[in-house]
Amino acid sequence: MIKIGQIGIGHNHGSEKMKTVRRLPELFEVIGYSEENEEWIEKRGGLEVYQGIPRLTEDEVIEKSDAILVEKDVWNLTSAAKKCVDAGKHIHMDKPASGTLEEFKAMLDVAEKKHLVVQMGYMYRYNPAVLMVLDWVKQGRLGEIYSINAEMSTCHDEEFRRWLGHYNGGIQYILGSHMVDLIVYLMGKPDKVTSFLKHTGKGGIDIPDNNLSVLEYGNSLARVFVSSVEVDGHTRRQFSVSGSLGTAEIWPMEPPVLTWSDLTIATNPFQNHRITVPVEPNGRRYELMLKEFYEYIQGTKENPYTYAHDYAVQEVLAEMVGGIRASAEIL
Repeated sequence: MIKIGQIGIGHNHGSEKMKTVRRLPELFEVIGYSEENEEWIEKRGGLEVYQGIPRLTEDEVIEKSDAILVEKDVWNLTSAAKKCVDAGKHIHMDKPASGTLEEFKAMLDVAEKKHLVVQMGYMYRYNPAVLMVLDWVKQGRLGEIYSINAEMSTCHDEEFRRWLGHYNGGIQYILGSHMVDLIVYLMGKPDKVTSFLKHTGKGGIDIPDNNLSVLEYGNSLARVFVSSVEVDGHTRRQFSVSGSLGTAEIWPMEPPVLTWSDLTIATNPFQNHRITVPVEPNGRRYELMLKEFYEYIQGTKENPYTYAHDYAVQEVLAEMVGGIRASAEIL
């Protein structure tokens, strides 16, 4: 049994992470949560998931826990994570990371030196269709990868779009990070990054909300398109990988629909030869993620996303958005 607490309730995924560990009493003993910002207590402290567990100080959560869910506002994630690993605690840290690249690396270096688990909260690592495609690439089933097309759009309301003003790159920083995580896992760091961060000005809100980044890898390209103003954008989220032997496409991402085509199937280049591949659900959205967090801590499973990988993701993201800047104030 792992004693787990949560620092912060300001991250948009924080309540769901707490809900998940409370559904896994055979793995986790929840010791409580902390939140220093009374505005978040007013907004989210009354949620059912936080009822029946104590509200503690940050220091109390760190002292009483074996592992910690770091769920503060994005701009405070890395500093809170560093405080936890300095104290020798395993962390699940939500995404994307904050602070300078040097600050993020300093946190990772301490965790690595102390053999502590750092699990970043990139949810698509555990999407069953994504897991299948990653395995196909590893097996060489797609051959040499020529292109990746990743889209992560939504049509957000005005409140959310104003909130995006806290970050360099706006929506590309917040949601594009999911796609960068997968692309870097498959391809490593790119040779060159070119971004087009466009401001639609919709509703009088001046943020990068219609964005395209192109990552170059030798003779291969990866494209990351993320819009905050795309009608029905959520259902158009996709991750497609094309290689010399075949193409795998996940569209939509949730619930995932996976199609496949290879040279033995696609005999006519002008006809649709895609085959839909059955995808078996692997549980609730965060359940597999936090079960694996438990296994990483117990040492029964190795985290395939290394400290070096997590840092590389942040490096590429920094190139895409013109430097990591996340602030409590609107930039």
